Amino acid sequence: MIEFLKEMLARLYDIRGLLTWGGTLMVCVIIFIETGMFVGFFLPGDSLLVTAGVFAGAGKLQLAWLLSLVTLCAIAGDQLGYLIGRKAGPALFRREDSRFFKKHHLARAHEFYERYGAKTIILARFVPIIRTFCPPVAGAAGMKYSRYLLYDIVGGFCWVWGMILLGYTIGKTDPRIDKHIHYVIAAVIVVSLLPAAYHSWKARGHKTALPLHPAESEKD
Repeated sequence: MIEFLKEMLARLYDIRGLLTWGGTLMVCVIIFIETGMFVGFFLPGDSLLVTAGVFAGAGKLQLAWLLSLVTLCAIAGDQLGYLIGRKAGPALFRREDSRFFKKHHLARAHEFYERYGAKTIILARFVPIIRTFCPPVAGAAGMKYSRYLLYDIVGGFCWVWGMILLGYTIGKTDPRIDKHIHYVIAAVIVVSLLPAAYHSWKARGHKTALPLHPAESEKD
């Protein structure tokens, strides 16, 4: 079982191989799982989008289909996460840790939501792990759905279009960049981890314990 999981993770992080094999459909599936299911926090969201943009810039993927379908899947995934949080409520915060679910990830997302309120729905898109657990936290906190949907659409467009168009620009500037795509992926991974690292560093400076229950009132 362990060997199978290792092989699966190795294949998931072979982003160039994934795009060559699955194209736009594979990007849609991974983005939906990352944003809509608790098992998706380890998936390569940012690097996948930028690399897909590079492929589009090199003429290997259709930019219009990529932007429209992936944006739709990113928003749909968040809606699923919100509904899970809305239905599960406090029970979600009492769930035991498992191989694919870590309570401390949920607690970090809850703290993020408490600090930034509704703006978290947009900001969380750019923070790995937080973007996976933020939708159920918003649902469990009872955030008004129409308001959540508005912020989520804005966040989905900003994240997907920003990452893909960044990669597209790189691909257009140097069509041969796909031959050295591992450098681009490494750079994106490092940059995407900076917000999470900064957030962890700030949290470490505050000794306040994180509440393990949803907020009783929606934050602005």
